[in-house]
Amino acid sequence: MTADTTAAPAASRAGSELRAPARRGPSGGASLPARLSRGLAAIGLVPFAAYLLLFLVLPTILAVATGFFTRNGAFTTSNISALWDPTVLLTFANSAGLSLLTAAIGAIIGALVCYALLGMSPSGGVRTVIDAASGVLAQTGGVMLAFMFIATLGLRGVLTELLKNTLGIDLFAHGPWIYELPGLILPYLYFQIPLMVITFMPALSALKPQWAEANLTLGGTRGSFWLRIGIPVLTPAFLASFLLLFANAFSSYATAAALASQGSQIVPLQIRAALTSETVLGRENLAGALALGMIVVVGIVMWLYSLVQRRAARWQA
Repeated sequence: MTADTTAAPAASRAGSELRAPARRGPSGGASLPARLSRGLAAIGLVPFAAYLLLFLVLPTILAVATGFFTRNGAFTTSNISALWDPTVLLTFANSAGLSLLTAAIGAIIGALVCYALLGMSPSGGVRTVIDAASGVLAQTGGVMLAFMFIATLGLRGVLTELLKNTLGIDLFAHGPWIYELPGLILPYLYFQIPLMVITFMPALSALKPQWAEANLTLGGTRGSFWLRIGIPVLTPAFLASFLLLFANAFSSYATAAALASQGSQIVPLQIRAALTSETVLGRENLAGALALGMIVVVGIVMWLYSLVQRRAARWQA
């Protein structure tokens, strides 16, 4: 009995110590160490904030602002009205079409690759190599990627000459399409498919095995699982990845600038032409209006992406 009576106050004191509130300062606020910790954390964000300000916020403001001024600094709306010019509209249509096509093909092929990887061990050799390769290839672009395709599929490329000399197949019988808008499809897919693998694989891996077991227990099949559970659940994540691929292709510049050197088939090349071409001399600020149009399109796409991604995150949590 004595042991019980002495243990109860001890347990009570232990519980009250566990429930004791954190120490606060004399004014009732957080203690000095806590304030210092939060201050140091805020200081740690300064380099990142400076990076965003210099390389994202400031260029965006300058791009948008220049679209409303002439070369002499006078306010004008002629640059913005030029967005409705048939040539500019055709350029935006080309960019949107190229982005939609490469995003659709990249999303479908990338999803199939993810499905093939689903049965492999995450720590296995094949899965590790493909994950690492996807991370590298998704960031490959620019002059290096353009040179790879020119050396392989160019007018005198290795594969071009091989097909022509061995099988009699002339890839360019109807013109040098690789240096035109259709020639951007394959290079864009080169980084679109790996990007899809990176973004969609986590959603596919998050499918719970218990769902498949419950489906089999209730008499379902593999096909019914995908039709009634897998595809409906993965649709938001798939759409989110598709929108990300569209924005990635729509804003790409370096690969197109190095490969399609003639003409201004897409918006980034049209912006370059507005800045450098002698045919639009005096209308350099038209580039700001074109950049504003790109920002609006990409902003809408990323807004839709955030909406779909929030819906997809509900079941992944």
